[in-house]
Amino acid sequence: MRYDGSCHCGHVAFQVEGSLDGAMSCNCSICQRKGTLMWFVPREQLHLLTPDENAASYTFNKHVIKHRFCPKCGMHPYGEGVDPQGHAMAAVNIRCLEGVELEQIPVTFFNGRAL
Repeated sequence: MRYDGSCHCGHVAFQVEGSLDGAMSCNCSICQRKGTLMWFVPREQLHLLTPDENAASYTFNKHVIKHRFCPKCGMHPYGEGVDPQGHAMAAVNIRCLEGVELEQIPVTFFNGRAL
């Protein structure tokens, strides 16, 4: 299935393809503050509809995850990184997707503070 997503103001917009069978809630220092619910997909399944430079990046700790956000409205619609096998991945914030009924998506909790 294809989903349309964006930040609040639309300066960062994208489409993502895949089966949204669940999301992850992390309690690390940034995810807890942002309140994101992440859906992990191969990076090639995330297609930007706006220029890549429309999204700013924030990294911290080991600087391996690019937390992408809109510099205009401040929303964090997705992040980019690499999985343990070396594959490029995207962590899509399902709260930024259109037409998703959040209460119907199973959420797994991840203890990111323990890393």
